[in-house]
Amino acid sequence: MTAPDKQALAQEAYDKALQYELDYGCCPQCVLAAVQETVGIVDDSVIKAAHGLSGGGGLSGKGACGALTGGLVALSAKRGRDRDKLDKGRFINNFKKGDELVARFRAEFGGVTCEELQQQFTGRTYDMWQADQYQAFSDARGDKCARATAAVTKWVVEML
Repeated sequence: MTAPDKQALAQEAYDKALQYELDYGCCPQCVLAAVQETVGIVDDSVIKAAHGLSGGGGLSGKGACGALTGGLVALSAKRGRDRDKLDKGRFINNFKKGDELVARFRAEFGGVTCEELQQQFTGRTYDMWQADQYQAFSDARGDKCARATAAVTKWVVEML
């Protein structure tokens, strides 16, 4: 694939992920769905399995941003170790690409956890299990989470 073709595909993935996050939420699923629709490699079962990664994992805010974890899962769908190769080494190249994605994410967004991004995007953190706080976060963040989701998706397509 030529560089211009890859850039066009990455932009298409960005646009899809942005719209999915704005329309449906659940950033890891949006990353994976957009990757699936532009380059393949992601099965529907993987998209389903990523649902619980949203909001820092179980909406806790404590873990890695769901967009970032969705991106890591997408990279692993392509480069990760297969089940029948668990005894064949660490497959370090997948970790290198994952580390590259994490570093780029941290540099762009000032952190990697959901709570760090909440703070960056809105100036405070929220308890996503409280309906009023969830709504307040949704209102305060605007399209910032969607743009982070789209950026991760674009980067992943560029890295594949």
